[in-house]
Amino acid sequence: MKEKSFSLDKDKKADASNRLTHPVPQVESSFYFQKKIDGKGQFMSYWHQINEIFSLKPESTLEIGKGTAFVSTYLKDRGVNIRTLDIVEELNPDVVGSVFNIPFKNNVFEVVACFEVLEHLPYENFKKSLQEIFRVCEKYTVISLPQDMKRTYRIFMSIPRTKGIKKIFTLPYFRKPTHPFSKQHYWEIGMKGFPLSRIKKDILKAGFEIEKTYRVFEKLFHRFFILKKVSP
Repeated sequence: MKEKSFSLDKDKKADASNRLTHPVPQVESSFYFQKKIDGKGQFMSYWHQINEIFSLKPESTLEIGKGTAFVSTYLKDRGVNIRTLDIVEELNPDVVGSVFNIPFKNNVFEVVACFEVLEHLPYENFKKSLQEIFRVCEKYTVISLPQDMKRTYRIFMSIPRTKGIKKIFTLPYFRKPTHPFSKQHYWEIGMKGFPLSRIKKDILKAGFEIEKTYRVFEKLFHRFFILKKVSP
């Protein structure tokens, strides 16, 4: 397969080199290389990230937030045409830049992936970030966001000759918990002021259609959204 070229927007590339246009990084590069980061649940989340991208069979992919580089390295090794974008230069992304001002032209990537990134920005920037992702995305976007795990439970029953039964259920709160600024997150789904309905509404306002959303059974903290770009 002939590799698709990626057209950088020269004006945005110039802006991206100016630190004043960047949100302040909430995660230092050393964070991604702590032993405690890559537990079993995290690798299941990696599996879903990879599987969702594979299932869309993109000819071009952008991953926003390189992180450990596990996903992009795995995909590159298997022939996926992928580029990485990150604000943290020490992570050595293909392009240093901000999700606020992605330095690529419109509709360059068939699929844009953004996993566990947007919660590191104040929520007022959520829609703005989604609009930038929408702009550079040609077909699909796959994102994951953290969701409150308190009062959430899971049941798994192994039944011969079947896939078994997996069930996630959440007991209601009498009073929603307020999210403290910890873990470098400004907000999480399910916390006071951030119900899932609000997140879905803002995704739709950005121009996407939600094809599916689900929580990772082995890592309930991560909720995935598969978004289809809707032509204006």
